Amino acid sequence: MAIFDEFKKFISRGSVLDLAVGVMIGAAFGKIVSSLTENVIMPVIGWAFGDIDFSNYFVQLGEVPAGYTGNPGDYAALKAAGVAMIGYGEFVTQIVNFLIIAAVLFMLVRSINKMVESMKKEQAEADATAAAETPTDPQLDALKEILAELRKDKV
Repeated sequence: MAIFDEFKKFISRGSVLDLAVGVMIGAAFGKIVSSLTENVIMPVIGWAFGDIDFSNYFVQLGEVPAGYTGNPGDYAALKAAGVAMIGYGEFVTQIVNFLIIAAVLFMLVRSINKMVESMKKEQAEADATAAAETPTDPQLDALKEILAELRKDKV
């Protein structure tokens, strides 16, 4: 029973829940970016360079199996047949995915940092204004002077 209570306490911490939500949102965002890259950006790049399909860019390292009847230029079919290959077209696609995610995260963090700096500046200005507007009490000032004198005499 103590382990269950300890586990409940661990799970109910805000940071654990925030991390779980962040991971799930990150996974969903990764799928969106992958779809954007594979279904929009890479086809446009392929079209611009003459109907190039990046998924079929590969270097064949091994021999095609004797019973293979598929297209010798089809990366997916050769991979399914167990042919050793380097699929650099897919690698290029993944690099584009990474660059898109990195750019979006950079812009997000940059925006948040600017917002935080702006809020800190506004708070500092508000604190300075409040300190300047706070009237001083002559009796309080006199008591502070007496306290300072007493501390000085003690030392």
